[in-house]
Amino acid sequence: MTDFSPLLKKMLKQAGCHRVRSGKGDHEIWYSPLSDTNFPVDSDIRSKHTANGVLKQAGLPKAF
Repeated sequence: MTDFSPLLKKMLKQAGCHRVRSGKGDHEIWYSPLSDTNFPVDSDIRSKHTANGVLKQAGLPKAF
């Protein structure tokens, strides 16, 4: 199965988002200046739906 995390994190960085801290388990907490909010990013995202959900929280359009 495909792991969307590396591409997702690259897209977030290009949009100006950055990692704030570690979260619970294998999650990281990221900040988006577009949506002015913190949101969790799993280190192993295998679902297009989940990857698009993270983009939505960051204020970005669907990409997967």
